[in-house]
Amino acid sequence: MNTYLIVGTYPPRKCGIASFSHDLRSNLLPYGHQVLMAAISDPFSSYVYPPEVAFTIRQERQADYADCAHWANHNPAVEMVIIQHEYGIFGGQDGDYVLALISNLQKPYLLVTHTVLPHPHEHQQQVLSKAAHPAAGIICMTSRARKILTDVYSVPSNKIFMVPHGVPNFPVKDRELLKVQYGLADRRIITTFGFVGPGKGLEFGLKSLALIKDKYPEALYIIAGKTHPMLMKNEGERYRNSILELVSRLHLEDNVFFINRFLDDDEMGDCLYLTDIYLSPYPNLDQAVSGPLSFAVGCGKAIIATPYAYAQEILAEGRGLIARDTTPEAIAEQLDLVLGNPAVQTRLEKKAAELGRSFAWKNVAGVYQQIAKEVIEDNDVGERQRFGL
Repeated sequence: MNTYLIVGTYPPRKCGIASFSHDLRSNLLPYGHQVLMAAISDPFSSYVYPPEVAFTIRQERQADYADCAHWANHNPAVEMVIIQHEYGIFGGQDGDYVLALISNLQKPYLLVTHTVLPHPHEHQQQVLSKAAHPAAGIICMTSRARKILTDVYSVPSNKIFMVPHGVPNFPVKDRELLKVQYGLADRRIITTFGFVGPGKGLEFGLKSLALIKDKYPEALYIIAGKTHPMLMKNEGERYRNSILELVSRLHLEDNVFFINRFLDDDEMGDCLYLTDIYLSPYPNLDQAVSGPLSFAVGCGKAIIATPYAYAQEILAEGRGLIARDTTPEAIAEQLDLVLGNPAVQTRLEKKAAELGRSFAWKNVAGVYQQIAKEVIEDNDVGERQRFGL
């Protein structure tokens, strides 16, 4: 039985990487692996972790990263480490404390790249390059990210594996029954969820809704998610308050509903399955990955997105609609197209669902375990050769 150690944030900490780590672990277990966690805790909260968390790294304490490596090195059960790389979850400048873990680690590791910046500043480029080059394998989630890793970060292409972002195994539910259950019968539901912050593009979504609300008064835009913790730390609810003011200024009170909390999987599944249109109005066109967009594809939703990198790749071949730019007018055009034509919605749902089946965590975890198996076998061969066996 293989034992893996995943390094990343982990519940009860609430963030996308924590959910990803939890889902990856849960779906590796049926393959017969033991999966331990090294959980990264932020300095502003304390967490009571479940028993699978074998090591805790204090985000802003560099020595903890080295200590984690030494612990893994001296734990004979740990055969491989899976490091979730996202600049913001590690301490130091651009998360460079993770390099203290990597430089001391003697076990083979996979690096899962959640953000691959196409135009990094020098230090960001150095951090990811230094993290990637000693890795036994690098996992990215799009073909564009693979190309950036080779072109910008000089990662050998034979070390890169492209694996889609996993989607929780949400129980399929009937949309109309869910709407009745939640008191939303006769409403057309548009949804955006995830941490709230300027990078979400909510102001574009609201302004586009204002352009079509008179034609579609039954449209209801559900915005689900709490303010991003780092944004909350630095400026409190200033951004959310600006969004609330925009709703009032645009007279959208009857067409917008906020859920101001982090959704668990059951709530997220219900939110997605009662949705008619998932709206992903990111303003950053270099956005490399979007967990919420992946979830919407996995649930077979009709999706409208701004033309950011991840959306353009995932929604290609008719799997979703891409606005011509990030303006409210461009988004409104696509909303009008779907709201005004049920056949378009049905077609988009069918195309998204075809790809979405491959995004299910049980399938994605199978790819991870196969990559891990190859990495461990290659490492064993290397060790035997090193000792002349």
